[in-house]
Amino acid sequence: MTDNTEGIGGLKYDKTKRAWPNELNIFFALIAIVLIFEALGQLLPYMNGQSMLFDFNTKRDGTILNIARLKIIILQVSIIGIIALGVTQVIISGGIDLSSGPLVGAAAMIVMSFAQTELVNGNPNPKAVFGDWAFDLPVIVPVMVGLMFGAFIGSINGSLIAYTRIPPFIATLGMFLICRGIAQWWTRGQPVSFPTEGYAWIGSGMMPVVWFLMLAVLFHFILKHTVYGKHTYAIGSNEDAARMSGINVQRHKILVYMIASMLAAFAAIVLSSKNLTAQTGMGQFYELFAIAMAVIGGVSLTGGRGSVVGTVLGAMVFGVIQSGFTYIRLDAFYQLMAMGTIIISAVVLDQWRQKNGKSRS
Repeated sequence: MTDNTEGIGGLKYDKTKRAWPNELNIFFALIAIVLIFEALGQLLPYMNGQSMLFDFNTKRDGTILNIARLKIIILQVSIIGIIALGVTQVIISGGIDLSSGPLVGAAAMIVMSFAQTELVNGNPNPKAVFGDWAFDLPVIVPVMVGLMFGAFIGSINGSLIAYTRIPPFIATLGMFLICRGIAQWWTRGQPVSFPTEGYAWIGSGMMPVVWFLMLAVLFHFILKHTVYGKHTYAIGSNEDAARMSGINVQRHKILVYMIASMLAAFAAIVLSSKNLTAQTGMGQFYELFAIAMAVIGGVSLTGGRGSVVGTVLGAMVFGVIQSGFTYIRLDAFYQLMAMGTIIISAVVLDQWRQKNGKSRS
């Protein structure tokens, strides 16, 4: 009796070479990380037996889960998670985008200046950027301004990479500095505040989570079931083969970077709406955190492999780790060092998986 069965054309299927979906491995890793932090809460003497995600006082929320902490975790990752959805597509196509963090700061400053209300407590808006014509505009105006700004930045990134053959790292690093400069130049470093009620609604309550999940479902479908998705994977797997098969690689790269930058700009809209203000420093480290979420979620930095589901799970892993470090009262500088170590470990694991996969084949 053998496990091998004959397939079409005499090919054999070997059950011993089956592998679990990578997303399932990430899910198990998420559970393991939660259990580790729960154990630390019980073992560390200064924690006094606290629980990270559970609250056995069911009278508080009617459930044994710590709803407040769960909301904080999900809210923490949702805005950066929106950026990670775009970064995922860029990395799958074989590129990288370092400009998304500063783009958040620049887009937030620009968008908020078109989302201001005229009167604040009955007095003229003290943070007004433009004249009367820019007050109390319909909410669609600042949203479209932000998305168009993101598309503009993305088209520059994509064109530089596609037509001048500049490495994506260099092109987007240059845009990193340009966007940070735009954010500081727009109002000479002054914050922009007091948006209209319509604009404030975009990031109110749990709306950042809603936007993140809706966009995740949308781009999961797009990557898995559309020509755009198939071309993205094909270019990341083998750009020369994709070009020979008739794919317009240059045009597709520009489109991928435009979508990624538009998602970063939308994240800026949600963030500035949530905070009711825009500041030049917004988005600091967001580009690195977004890349970390994608890599932790199984997106290969060499391109051609990864999924939106994996990125969403990677975002949850990232959020649990970040919240867990705060839960065990780890100092902020130790947290940064630990997160850096985790990112490096995720990349090393990705390289090991690729080598292991090649050796088996």
